Amino acid sequence: MSMQTGLSFEQAPPFALPLRFFLTAPLFLLAAAGLIVFAPAALASRWTPPALALTHALTLGFLAMAMLGALLQMLPVVAGAALPASRGVARSTHFLLAAGTAALMAGFLGADARALAAAMLLLGCGFAVFLAATAIGLLRAVTSATVTGMRLAALSLGLTILLGMALATMRAGWWTPAKDEIFIAAHVVFGLFGWVLLLVIGVAYQVVPMFQITPPYPPRLMRWLAGVILGLLLLRAMAPLLPAAAGIALFAESGLAAGGLAFALVTLRLQSRRRRKLPDVTLDFWRVGMASLAASVAVWLLARLWPAWAGSDAYPLLLGVLFIGGFAVSVVCGMLYKIVPFLAWFHLQAQLQARAGSIPTMKDMIAERARRWQFRLHLGTCMLLVAATFWPALLAVPAGTTLALSALLLELNLLSAVRRFSRHGGRFS
Repeated sequence: MSMQTGLSFEQAPPFALPLRFFLTAPLFLLAAAGLIVFAPAALASRWTPPALALTHALTLGFLAMAMLGALLQMLPVVAGAALPASRGVARSTHFLLAAGTAALMAGFLGADARALAAAMLLLGCGFAVFLAATAIGLLRAVTSATVTGMRLAALSLGLTILLGMALATMRAGWWTPAKDEIFIAAHVVFGLFGWVLLLVIGVAYQVVPMFQITPPYPPRLMRWLAGVILGLLLLRAMAPLLPAAAGIALFAESGLAAGGLAFALVTLRLQSRRRRKLPDVTLDFWRVGMASLAASVAVWLLARLWPAWAGSDAYPLLLGVLFIGGFAVSVVCGMLYKIVPFLAWFHLQAQLQARAGSIPTMKDMIAERARRWQFRLHLGTCMLLVAATFWPALLAVPAGTTLALSALLLELNLLSAVRRFSRHGGRFS
């Protein structure tokens, strides 16, 4: 397997630290599926309590859980800077994130101010611990395009959490600002474009060439894309407070759409030029993700050209399905199928100093057929969810059912790598 230079694998944390995040993430995907099946109103309007619970099950429970686990692993390896007190940070953050997400979902579903207050405390403490440790690690790291992406994504995550806590206090009835839509819009754009997209971009610069055997990303794109996206995010967040607010907001959104589309198209082009042409499920997940990112830009553009469409319930739901489900969940699934088998193989090799052939290869950690079936279920789920934004009463239950099967198979596939690791004498800590 080809490896990029400059990676500090000797600084990799124990397998157990990121693994707890990776194995928990699909359980929240399963919870999201349950919400769709038992509360189809989650796909009827983005403002219903089930829709808010569903959104945060996906963004906090699945995406943030997996992405924090990836940061725990990648920061010391890629940036060469270990997190301080990494064991304590990982254990506390994992518990607080899982409990806080569950409390937040309960607070939305039950309109329970106490549950929302508990969620704010748990999530606030969990992210504060993780971001403080990450900030120390990133300040020590040697600057690169990937490290810059991580830094800007971590900054965006901090802003997303602060804005989310402000929104939670509003929903609990503790205060009511004159223009709560400003907080909502900023929370959404910093969470999706700042935290999710910037981290995916930063990670992609490293993992796409390394694992998918592609040429590197263009140096010019790596230099300017992340910084420009963050600048546009700040401009979009401040737009309502500035003169000519509508024009500034449209300019910022147009720039963000162009940046996302450029990243998607460049990634697809690099993948078409990969040196190893063998079938690869991870590549398929990434291609679905990039196609969904491009499709979300097309949907946004259609809404600008057709204002009546922009005011419909289906528009924000379709945009969310394409960006969160089609883009972010697809890419994270693809990363999990590379990161977990690689870590299982790497730690087994390092611990046992095993000879070639005496331990499973990275590819053998998870059966190819099982990964392929989960990809098919995921692709079917994405297609059903897109259609369900138009016909929720008819298609919500089938979409939720396929999502549940996909999440369950993802969990079983990751556990199969863990079982093979354990069976060959691997130690988790």
